[in-house]
Amino acid sequence: MAEIRLVGTAHVSQKSIDEVRAAIEEFHPDTIAIELDPARYSALKRKGLDPTISDVLEVKNFNQLLVQWLLAYIQRRIGMDIGVEPGAEMKAAIAEAESRNITLALVDRDIRTTLLRFWSSLGIGEKIKMLYALIVSIAEVNSIDAEDVEVLKEQDVIDMVMEEFRNFSPNGARALIDERDAFIAHQLIQLKQQKVEGRVLAIVGAGHIIGIKNYLDKPETLPLFESLNDEPKSFPWAKIFGFVVTGLFIFLLTAIAFSGVGLNILLYAFLFWVIIHGVLAAIFTLAAGGHPYSALTCFGVAWMTSLNPLLHAGWFGAYTEAKVRKPPISDFRKIYEAETLTEMSKIPLFRVVLVAALANLGSFLGTILYFIFVFPVLSIDPSVVILNGVHNMWVVISGLV
Repeated sequence: MAEIRLVGTAHVSQKSIDEVRAAIEEFHPDTIAIELDPARYSALKRKGLDPTISDVLEVKNFNQLLVQWLLAYIQRRIGMDIGVEPGAEMKAAIAEAESRNITLALVDRDIRTTLLRFWSSLGIGEKIKMLYALIVSIAEVNSIDAEDVEVLKEQDVIDMVMEEFRNFSPNGARALIDERDAFIAHQLIQLKQQKVEGRVLAIVGAGHIIGIKNYLDKPETLPLFESLNDEPKSFPWAKIFGFVVTGLFIFLLTAIAFSGVGLNILLYAFLFWVIIHGVLAAIFTLAAGGHPYSALTCFGVAWMTSLNPLLHAGWFGAYTEAKVRKPPISDFRKIYEAETLTEMSKIPLFRVVLVAALANLGSFLGTILYFIFVFPVLSIDPSVVILNGVHNMWVVISGLV
């Protein structure tokens, strides 16, 4: 069977580019396996078609897409600061394979599957921490230099960073690191078995080296390959929360209606729900740079979507934003080439996705604030209203029975 050698790289490192070329020259591989999937390979080669705007709106994976773009931006900023394009070591490997007529193998998992499993694996707390970490990373990205990047390839530093990430987000680490270690190991073992003899040079991120090597040494510990590609099945906390909110709102209005405080209080309770959701969804839409029509749309639907766990105000805002802004397909390229967040925020497609994410956040905050302030705003005692309402409801139900 073929011999496999692993080369660990940093994705924005001139030294990694040199190490890749030196390894190919010294090892003389028959196959070069790289940590890319077909989609990212096409993006590096500027081949293939970007998804259409309709695809983005139909799939509705706005949060995952926004996270992907921001992670790519951080990596690109680091590369710009130290003069190395992200993925340059993979480009170097591809160029060497083509010039030397060496077979090229793409061994990483589809980025869309990874992001879906990553985002789905996070609990609400982890998602909040992850978004906070992204914001902090964007703020600090300009302070990283070439020496910092090379330090990150040292094994003790890698171990420390990996351990910190696992403590910060154990589920995220499993989806981004462990599962991909296993996926790549499966691919390399398959390449090894396909070749009676020869050499396979695998070029992967330095953080994956130990995990892949452990799987190659003990292939019996590998999880089933199919399990690494399955659509994640997570407990539907968001939907359950939505149904609970709907139930609480209906119960609250019913209790007010039966409590005897008056029809005007019931009407105000409902109007407060409409206004607080609509205003916050609209404000967050405008904060995202959304068009006034998009903000108006979110204002009009937020009260209703907040009562339906299967709908989100941001979806309607995104559709309106796409209709008004009409982002071209070329916006995908512009987003990945933007050099500043200001430049990125002016790209119509980025605004569509940001509108969806922030409008949903505004509506979610509206739900929390409603249940905190509804009784003070209405100047009624919740315990009295709810107890009287439940008692009167019971009397009516008992009379009907």
